[in-house]
Amino acid sequence: MKAKILGIEAGEKPIAVLHEDDAADLGVHGLSRVTLKSDSAEMTAVINTTHHAVERGSIGVFDKIATHMNLSNGAEVEVAAAMYPASISSIRAKMKNRRLSYEDFLEIVKDAVAGNLSEIELTSFVTALNSYGMDIEENVSMARAMVETGRRLEFNAPYVVDKHSVGGVPGDKTTLLLVPIVAACGLTIPKTSSRAITSAAGTADRAEVLMPVALNVDEMKAVVNKTGGCIVWGGSLELAPADDIFIRIEYPLSIDPLLMPSIMSKKKAVGAEYLVVDIPCGRGTKLKTIGDADLLAKDMIEMGNRLGIRTECAITYGEQPIGRTIGPALEAKEALELIMRKKAIPDVLDKAKHIAYMLLNMVGKDGPKLVDEALKSGKAEEKLRQIIFEQGGDSQVQPEDIEIGKYGMDIHADRSGFVLWLNNHVLSTVARAAGSPSDKGAGVYLHKKIGDTVQKDERLFTIYADKARKLKRAKDVLEEEEAVAVGERMEMLVHAVRENPLHKKSFILER
Repeated sequence: MKAKILGIEAGEKPIAVLHEDDAADLGVHGLSRVTLKSDSAEMTAVINTTHHAVERGSIGVFDKIATHMNLSNGAEVEVAAAMYPASISSIRAKMKNRRLSYEDFLEIVKDAVAGNLSEIELTSFVTALNSYGMDIEENVSMARAMVETGRRLEFNAPYVVDKHSVGGVPGDKTTLLLVPIVAACGLTIPKTSSRAITSAAGTADRAEVLMPVALNVDEMKAVVNKTGGCIVWGGSLELAPADDIFIRIEYPLSIDPLLMPSIMSKKKAVGAEYLVVDIPCGRGTKLKTIGDADLLAKDMIEMGNRLGIRTECAITYGEQPIGRTIGPALEAKEALELIMRKKAIPDVLDKAKHIAYMLLNMVGKDGPKLVDEALKSGKAEEKLRQIIFEQGGDSQVQPEDIEIGKYGMDIHADRSGFVLWLNNHVLSTVARAAGSPSDKGAGVYLHKKIGDTVQKDERLFTIYADKARKLKRAKDVLEEEEAVAVGERMEMLVHAVRENPLHKKSFILER
């Protein structure tokens, strides 16, 4: 057949389009597979069929195929029906609630990374995991399979440590402080981070305000070897690449069955030997109770032991945002002010310091003494600026240099009293409506937090946006839901239900 370059991207999926009559001649149909061969390359593609877009005798190819096979319009391609991947039988087994082996998971992950599985097949696998779950051994096998199909890093350092948060609390800029503190104390911490998926800002979004984060593996290793630490976007490193594929399935379904293998595979891939997992708990977080958080911690520690990573977990308070800022630029500015000791915001510093204590204590060092010295002496700030410089940013950046959204709107209290609670989900939604994280300057600044006294008409928080229309969109969110509750005391009645309630449940997916 003759190749027809369609000029369409479909991520990593190798997709080809056949005329319906040609597909019938080959004995294939929509979502079947064909093998494509040219003089220089061969690959398997998932088929779509058409009656008009591609004429008989031609095969339309998406960009993934055209690039991999170096095809031009009119190039001859040999097309034949292909067998279904062997991993399909393992997916079907999980759909019947059968236990999978490491070899089963490895075949599934290999086929996922190679683009040999269709969206329907991947969705069937992920929903089966969500419905039936995985035991510890299956979680470990899945993590190992995800590591096996990506790149792995090794650092010639006495102690390689890492930290990960399961997410769910807005404003958590802890990593921006933790990495330079720990590196200044002599440990190696190659921190890979995610961009926001459901939140107002991921760690990579915050760090990108200060420095480039889309480094490749060699660039990342150079930074770590010079400074002892880094804060980079994991998506550019090809570490456990299957994770991004599965996230694209999990997100629209609002499920997250791969939380543990996702976290642990990335830590194993960067060569971490010691790990602290931050598990925020409380209303508005992924884990609502301390009991649920403890159960996850137990499984995380067991997984770490089986993967050769000494793991401890920090159960942290998550019922209100960390610090006073939500949004990339606002959070980066706050973190810089804290490490420069221009401001003292107790909850951010407390969280960063306690996780640093844990990491240092795990390797036999005096955590509190070293951390306090690193902050008071300015060594932590110096280390952050060194990391910024090595990653290509301005090492002399000052908090006032960071641009915040040019449009602002204050939200005032309609009564006097105390701040009784803050709604994490609503505050994140407001920040996202204002443009965060794509508009780095958009977000929310909290003037009041839980327990603070408030006078009527006093500012509760300020919304920032780069565009006036997005500021209005953020205000519209507040017409529907309450972000901050103020009252003289906590009332016993939560709310009355007089008809079938419409339950709104926030979905948190942050890696």
